[in-house]
Amino acid sequence: MQARRLSISDCFEFTPRVFPDHRGLFVAPFQEEAFVEAVGHRLRLAQTNTSVSRRGAVRGVHFADTPPGQAKYIYCPNGSLLDVIVDLRAGSPTFGEWTSVVLDSSEYKSVYIAEGLGHAFMALEDDTVMTYLCSEPYNPAGEHGINPMDADLALPWPRDIEPLLSEKDISAPNLKEALDQGLLPRYDECVAYYEKLRA
Repeated sequence: MQARRLSISDCFEFTPRVFPDHRGLFVAPFQEEAFVEAVGHRLRLAQTNTSVSRRGAVRGVHFADTPPGQAKYIYCPNGSLLDVIVDLRAGSPTFGEWTSVVLDSSEYKSVYIAEGLGHAFMALEDDTVMTYLCSEPYNPAGEHGINPMDADLALPWPRDIEPLLSEKDISAPNLKEALDQGLLPRYDECVAYYEKLRA
């Protein structure tokens, strides 16, 4: 498995080997040894989630209070999606910046998103499945969102696909509002938490 550090610190892309034959294929989207070598600590697994989305469905930008936050390891076992990671950590050198990766069921790339980062995606075809391994269980009181259509963020949604959003995501604050309201994780607290995980 190959690991690649993305342009925002504390997130990575993983590309496994895919083994096709006349029966189908075999792939291991998560491999602990490669993960630990890249990230520097083991992935705590508290919950796994799966979503199935129509073409154009946008979910996010979601994040959790940090610490403990919720790290995610994400891959797409069916269909394809545009996965977007946003640095929401107030005080980060890359605050407000984003990076994106296409995840699909041909290459089976995965992304790891550390605690404190924002996550969103758009399904690029019907019946797109996203599976994600989560370091902490869902905590409704600690979950937040940023409007994925925030003009200042200018996330790279395809222009030829009509976005489908939930009422919750449509009504979420933009990045500036969330910062002014004190909703965003602090970069220094996130870094201290990462160091604790690596210790």
